[in-house]
Amino acid sequence: MSARTRAIIGVSIMSAVLVLYFVFVGIRAVALLGSGDAIAIIMGVAMLVLPLIGAWALLREILFGSQATRLADRLEAEDALPEEPVSETPSGRPDRADADAAFPKYRDAVQAEPDSWRAWMRLGIVYDACGDRKRARGAIRRAIACERQDLRA
Repeated sequence: MSARTRAIIGVSIMSAVLVLYFVFVGIRAVALLGSGDAIAIIMGVAMLVLPLIGAWALLREILFGSQATRLADRLEAEDALPEEPVSETPSGRPDRADADAAFPKYRDAVQAEPDSWRAWMRLGIVYDACGDRKRARGAIRRAIACERQDLRA
């Protein structure tokens, strides 16, 4: 089974469990709303609002994942994915020296073409491969935004 298939199965299971949780919280919230007690009604409203925020966050993450996968697939079809090998430590983390050596090429590409979704996506992939998830997500979000601008033009 491929890593992508495992990830899709994992996301599907977690999403289903979260939706089930939202249903049970919603049932409890409706029961509190019907109780007539002011504090219970406030708790019921809060219990309805929090699952809505959770559903929004879930949908946002699923959308981000699908857009990032679509762009990575386009890079792969163009044979433009980053190819720098990054060795791992015995604990499974990327070797920091290899990671630091890989960044300048992709950072320079982004500086040379700041509106290129391909450059931002490659930088995001390198960040992710090196374990810097926060910067990876930021670069990939930028790639998605740049690709949207390209489609509008």
